[in-house]
Amino acid sequence: MRNRRLRRSLLTEPELNITAFLNLMVILIPFLLISAVFSRVTILDMHIPPAIETSDQPAQEKNEEPPLQINVVIRKNNIAITSNKQGLIQRFQKVDGSYDYPAISELLQNMKDKVPEHNSANILLEADIPYEILIQAMDVVRIVEVKQDGLRVQAALFPEVSIGDAPQIETNK
Repeated sequence: MRNRRLRRSLLTEPELNITAFLNLMVILIPFLLISAVFSRVTILDMHIPPAIETSDQPAQEKNEEPPLQINVVIRKNNIAITSNKQGLIQRFQKVDGSYDYPAISELLQNMKDKVPEHNSANILLEADIPYEILIQAMDVVRIVEVKQDGLRVQAALFPEVSIGDAPQIETNK
């Protein structure tokens, strides 16, 4: 008789109590659905900078000028603004551990005034430049805050940003 009781107890499966789990799901699912409404993801389109034309490459049509390329070259000690038509436009030295972003923005605004139809710029980074510097430079190149009717609004400068490696500095040995 003892063996029968032991066998019955072994054959019957214990009851699974999932009440606590269901209570957790009832609370967790609405919370996740409500909080998902407030989270936003911003995606920026990035491009690879176009190849710089060298003397080895075939020349374009004789009557056709190469398109304007604006380059923002970020190095550890300075930021240089260059173009393929004018070469070096201006170099901004790092002062007290930070770059002069307002002056860079002003120069880029002046350049945009001269070529309002141009929308692209290349950001070329030296090795070991922190990610935060890249993001700040992208913000300065892409948009500018201006006052319009007493309100501060954002205007596009060069919204099509390409990212690449800065050219190596040639050193004389």
